[in-house]
Amino acid sequence: MITVTTHEEVAGWAAGLDEVGERIAGRFVRPASRRQAEVYLRGLLGPVERKNGWQLAEHAADPTPDRMQWLLGRARWDADEVRDDLRAYVVAHLADPAAVLIGDETGMPKKGTKSVGVQRQYCGALGKVDNCQVGVLLAYAGPRGTAFVDRELYLPDGWAADADRRAEAGVPREVECRTKPELLRAMLERLATAGVPIPWVTADEEYGSAPALRAWLTGRRIPAVLGVRANEPVRAPRVVPLVTWVRGQEPGPPVDTAVVLEQTAREVAAALAADAWQTLSAGEGSQGPRLSQWAAVALAEPAPAGWAQWLLVRRSPSEPSDLAYYRVCAPAETPLAEQVRVAGARWRIEDALGEAKGTTGLDHYEVRRWVGWYRHVTLALLAHAFLVVTRARTVELVGGAPASRRARNPRGGSPISSH
Repeated sequence: MITVTTHEEVAGWAAGLDEVGERIAGRFVRPASRRQAEVYLRGLLGPVERKNGWQLAEHAADPTPDRMQWLLGRARWDADEVRDDLRAYVVAHLADPAAVLIGDETGMPKKGTKSVGVQRQYCGALGKVDNCQVGVLLAYAGPRGTAFVDRELYLPDGWAADADRRAEAGVPREVECRTKPELLRAMLERLATAGVPIPWVTADEEYGSAPALRAWLTGRRIPAVLGVRANEPVRAPRVVPLVTWVRGQEPGPPVDTAVVLEQTAREVAAALAADAWQTLSAGEGSQGPRLSQWAAVALAEPAPAGWAQWLLVRRSPSEPSDLAYYRVCAPAETPLAEQVRVAGARWRIEDALGEAKGTTGLDHYEVRRWVGWYRHVTLALLAHAFLVVTRARTVELVGGAPASRRARNPRGGSPISSH
């Protein structure tokens, strides 16, 4: 929670918002579009229940949403350039050698068939298959907080192959259907190209079960802890009884021998000895350390020189049958506790998504076209990053809870006034 305690803090917030405005000002050709972008950002940060065109216009004392719609649809500016500014802003304020880059997708429920990329598909926000758009996002999680640095809209096959729908929604000609792991890789490539260090990457089974993404990370020597499914095939050592014999003699007794076999993650976990498990914390939760039992098995999988691959397994202390699996590729000396720390960081993107949706209106938009989606989402993520950075500064100024906790106030709105 951010609470106002001094005039210096309020002045600092205002200066911080000015910094954000100055950072993106050069991306707008006309002064009118630059001013409107600032109005839009302040609306996203203000006490507006739904951050759509009508309510943002009302908050700005505009009689109609025309100016908001113009900014998202017809004004001359490039959302990707503002995305680059967002990334630079987050890295400038949150960069840390222990940071973790987290990839995940989020469903945005939408009605009808016109909104770009919309179709019946699994929507995590609803916990079921429903009509929605899906965005893939990349978050930067450091000790000072978690904010987003990139975003991509998932375009399903049906949309990618339908020329009429593409034209109506303004999908660029060069855009093709790419899987969610491919979209995550593209965002990580942009990050690397921009010269941003990537200490660790983590993501869930959707991404960990994609061999091409894992191979790219390994080839770039980017350490990763990626969730995988129980039936994920891995090459791991297993102790089996082997019988040795010499021609003309009776076979000897079976001897336990370690051999490399292709097994499923579930099979590897089932063969673990009781003393293979360690109780470790995957980070702080609302009730204190999130303790689980963990084990790591070295895999016979290719890795860069000085690196190794492991199957990391988490087991619930109260429900031993509740297991989660991860593939890890990292420097060979990486301790188990560090692997666990990175695996446990993934929850932070879920928390950040909840903040961005509830506080800066990430999914409140009512646009249908490609350019509108990217413009609104980029500005919403920039507004969220501002809150995260502001909270980190405030905590360091007055003391309090760790900066990685939520940046919203008790009522779910923004602590920053739009006036």
